[in-house]
Amino acid sequence: MKLRGLYAITPDVPVDFKTLESALEGRPALLQYRRKTRDIEEAKAVVALGRRHGVPVIINDDVELALETGADGAHLGKDDGELQAARKKLAGKVMGVSCYQEPQRARAAVAAGADYVAFGSVFASPTKPSAGRAPLSLFGERVGVPLCAIGGITLGNAPSVIAAGADLLAVISDLFDAPDVRVRALQYRELFR
Repeated sequence: MKLRGLYAITPDVPVDFKTLESALEGRPALLQYRRKTRDIEEAKAVVALGRRHGVPVIINDDVELALETGADGAHLGKDDGELQAARKKLAGKVMGVSCYQEPQRARAAVAAGADYVAFGSVFASPTKPSAGRAPLSLFGERVGVPLCAIGGITLGNAPSVIAAGADLLAVISDLFDAPDVRVRALQYRELFR
């Protein structure tokens, strides 16, 4: 699995499957299902839709839900459990870890089995307005796995983040609030050509 390109993240609201399908038609590298309210049926439907479009689906914050839905992996933040235990449960699946502004956390995550690490918030984010900021210089830190940028990513600022060394761009608002979600996803895809 190639971990480079747009990392589409669903908004934390009930999934609008028509809009999600449009995003998947734009062929993101990954799709993260992000819901703070656990909904196994919705999660299963998202995983199935991702499969139909050939886009791997990652479950945010919930290793058990990733297992129950047959998702392609999970993404963990600092309060989402122990990475080594999650890695064992999800052997052969993709494991991502939020590392905020902490390169030492990224190195520890890689040592524990992370397949990619995320730094952010890179820019002011409408999703997490109080999140600390991660400087672009963090994307010069080569830790042995792909680096994901998250937080306030837009089509306008994305080129500078890619130039700094980001392999994945995690996007919520600029993708799902776009007038044409499919076209916006394709525009992000073009940035990686």
